[in-house]
Amino acid sequence: MRTIPSPLYKKLKPVQLAAVIFLTVSGGPYGIEPLLFEVGNHAALLLLILVPLSWDIPTIFTVLELNSMMPVNGGYYQWVKRALGRRWALYEGWWTWLYTFVDLAIYPVLFVEYASFFFPGFEAYKIPVCLCIIWLCAGLNILGIIPVGKISLLLTAIVLIPFIILFIFVFSHHHPDHSFFPSMSLRGVGFSHISLGLYYVMWNFLGWDNTTTYAEEVDKPVRSYLISVATAFGLIFIIYFITIIAAQSSGIDYKTLNDEGFPALGKFVGGQWLGVIIAIGGMASTLGLFSAVLLSVSRVPKVMADDKLLSGKLSKLHPKYNTPYISIIVCSVVVSLLIVWSFKELIIIDVTLYGAALFLEFISLIVLRIKAPDEHRPFKIPLNIAGLILLLILPLGVYIVALSGALYDLGILPALFAIGILFTAEIVWQIIIWRTREASSA
Repeated sequence: MRTIPSPLYKKLKPVQLAAVIFLTVSGGPYGIEPLLFEVGNHAALLLLILVPLSWDIPTIFTVLELNSMMPVNGGYYQWVKRALGRRWALYEGWWTWLYTFVDLAIYPVLFVEYASFFFPGFEAYKIPVCLCIIWLCAGLNILGIIPVGKISLLLTAIVLIPFIILFIFVFSHHHPDHSFFPSMSLRGVGFSHISLGLYYVMWNFLGWDNTTTYAEEVDKPVRSYLISVATAFGLIFIIYFITIIAAQSSGIDYKTLNDEGFPALGKFVGGQWLGVIIAIGGMASTLGLFSAVLLSVSRVPKVMADDKLLSGKLSKLHPKYNTPYISIIVCSVVVSLLIVWSFKELIIIDVTLYGAALFLEFISLIVLRIKAPDEHRPFKIPLNIAGLILLLILPLGVYIVALSGALYDLGILPALFAIGILFTAEIVWQIIIWRTREASSA
């Protein structure tokens, strides 16, 4: 094991970790604009309440228990390896790598959309701008986790402040009547629209497990993750909720909101100045999300390479900054090839791939409760095996409904593509087996 030089190597503090988690999972409500257009007033808030309860809470509890039991770099990959073995660990790491490539491709595309508020026609320069963003963030990640944590704090503030101003502005100009809290119902909303609405909300609430891949780089990881995850979840839920309420109460046309995003909402309720700061927040959000997610996924290939499941070159650390710079560069190259896809298709592919990897973590939670029931877990879900199975049915149900809707009516090609590339994990495993046999017989 390589000795980490001091004082270059420092660990992430809880407040920095909370900012990184916020940006990894959310980055603010940017990207949730299509929700009201797809499902309308009555279903939007309902989905914003139901999805966190049924999709996020079980996920967060699972992540906190497994991370408290094994607070190591590689996070979910290491949990699955211990519970289910190297083959399923490869599946977990490979699927997560795939979905994160798709996820990362979304953020530079969104950056261009929000920048278009200032520069109409900016979309024509989408490819070169996206490539600049990708490689600037790659450079920041190579410098190490502390610069990412400090930048995340600044970007989180830039993201949150415009929406707090927006809500105050809307509230001060509208009477707090029933329009602030419309009755919540799915009545009259088509199945495909509910499915797509689920995809948008699920995407805006996913990534809790990604924040554990650098646990050894966090100061007092068990305690820090408990505090930081709770803080980030509260911030995310509140900012989504008040933003949707503000949009409902403003009277803006939902098609305009869908097409032009939250800067159009700011301009509609407060004028050009509010649209400007929300657009700036949108650009900050996409930069923060990209950098934070790249931080998490770049640690996974390294631990897989250490286990001889990927090329050993991916485990190489930077001589000065002690970061897996080869892994960061490889991730950035792949993402650079994906930025031509549409936002809607990327969302469907992203959530479909993520859900498959997430359920391996749920299974690992149950298996480790059986295999190591007495091992120390500073955080432990207060349920027995049967209770855990019932708890995990909730996110499974949400996932099946969303995927069924995509296959039924709205995004069959991206959904089928996502399902198809899940099988590439087995191809990679068979190649590893073949190469191992060739090496042993040589």
